[in-house]
Amino acid sequence: MLGVILAELVEHGTLTFIWPDGKRRVFGAGGPRATVRLHGRWTPWTIGLKPELAFGEAYMDGRLTVEEGTIADVLEILISNMGMRELPAAMRVWRVLRHLCRPISQFNPARRARKNVAHHYDLSGALYDLFLDADRQYSCAYFNEPKMTLEAAQTAKKRHIAAKLKLDRPDMTVLDIGSGWGGLGLELAREAGARVLGVTLSTEQLGIANQRASAAGLSERCRFALKDYRDLQGPFDRIVSVGMFEHVGVRYFETFFRKMHQLLTPDGVALLHTIGRTDGPGSTNPWIAKYIFPGGYTPALSEVTAAIERSGLYVTDVEILRLHYAETLKEWRARFAKNWAKAAALYDERFCRMWEFYLASAEMTFRYDRLVVFQIQLSKRIETLPMTRDYMLDSERNMRLADSERSPREHEAA
Repeated sequence: MLGVILAELVEHGTLTFIWPDGKRRVFGAGGPRATVRLHGRWTPWTIGLKPELAFGEAYMDGRLTVEEGTIADVLEILISNMGMRELPAAMRVWRVLRHLCRPISQFNPARRARKNVAHHYDLSGALYDLFLDADRQYSCAYFNEPKMTLEAAQTAKKRHIAAKLKLDRPDMTVLDIGSGWGGLGLELAREAGARVLGVTLSTEQLGIANQRASAAGLSERCRFALKDYRDLQGPFDRIVSVGMFEHVGVRYFETFFRKMHQLLTPDGVALLHTIGRTDGPGSTNPWIAKYIFPGGYTPALSEVTAAIERSGLYVTDVEILRLHYAETLKEWRARFAKNWAKAAALYDERFCRMWEFYLASAEMTFRYDRLVVFQIQLSKRIETLPMTRDYMLDSERNMRLADSERSPREHEAA
């Protein structure tokens, strides 16, 4: 069955499979090239029955090893073909079934949402230090210039978001939903003079964020709390949410935006930064749902805007970031590979293979299979923001200029 699926799927690139009995079979033609070996009599059958789940499991368990190239090369061949061709019938059937089960898999009441967040974000902070930038920005960077470092691109991302929030006076109140380790909230407090409340469901992230605020002398201006967005009280001048909406769940989209409407001041502005799909509503990859982001889902723009329309908010700007996340993940993957031994000391080799598979598969999906990042700006009133986008460009330009005029000591303090 696995051979039939691969024969239907792989046309571009050459993927060689060595079966448990030693026989070889070549799929596709041309470059790139990779070779994998399957171990164990039943491995081809388990992958053939549930390819999108069992392929990653076999790599994690060592029942699938790469003999030519890397797992990233293997996934590039597979996912690039998935992005340009109709999927084999067996894979289409599983996707239809997952879509039908979506209301169950994305049932995210507050208690389950906290458990799902803990699964991923309460891992050791030392793990994230092995591949993220120093500010621990765990979301898509913004590569607005050639040959940018990850650090520069993450700084550019924060500026890009700040410009869209239009923080044009001091002491504006800002709510950061899904504040992570606090980097964005601290930036807005320090650079824009905002008063920030960041909320997270991760106890690990919460502790580090508050420590960082204290160390920066910003505790009075920027604080973090362990709270579900549904339990918050406003009002706030600005709301920002980066990389959190993917954990909300489709059935809660309308709840999320109605809450945002309730929390904003009459002239308030919000900015949503979320991974999205460009091929319409779908379902979450089963391996990702089981091992990486339980309860997670990357929405189609049509699903998001429909919920916004019912909330009473105005969509005032939409930007699609293409390939920026692929470049971000490429950098994370390289840094993780460099620190593999340290990650194995924290967990084990199986965990490292799981994490490698996660970063590589995500990168290739953003490159080849219709994943992008949506940045959606929202307001309660149609006249709140200027009629053109010039103010965003001017704001980013001024932030870059101010940063270039800082002394090395000021950069270190920031």
